[in-house]
Amino acid sequence: MPENQPNPTPPKRSQVADTVIRAERLTQIAFILPVAVVIGWLGGLALDHWLHQHWIYLAGIILGCAAGFVEIFRLVATQEKALDKEDKEGGPS
Repeated sequence: MPENQPNPTPPKRSQVADTVIRAERLTQIAFILPVAVVIGWLGGLALDHWLHQHWIYLAGIILGCAAGFVEIFRLVATQEKALDKEDKEGGPS
């Protein structure tokens, strides 16, 4: 292989780095649901003010909860697939 070409395989990360990265991704769960609910609530309040209603914020909260749970399930499913792939390959990448 000529010396001027980059190495096609990236260097492997250590076990500690993989663990830290996985923990960081899973700590997102603690923020996803509250942030989604607050965004839904604020959107509902804005619509309440704009449309002169007093109930749309409840729909915003419910939609925010639903969006937060969907995102949490996606994150967990992604992490689960990554763990299954690592188990089949015989360890962390």
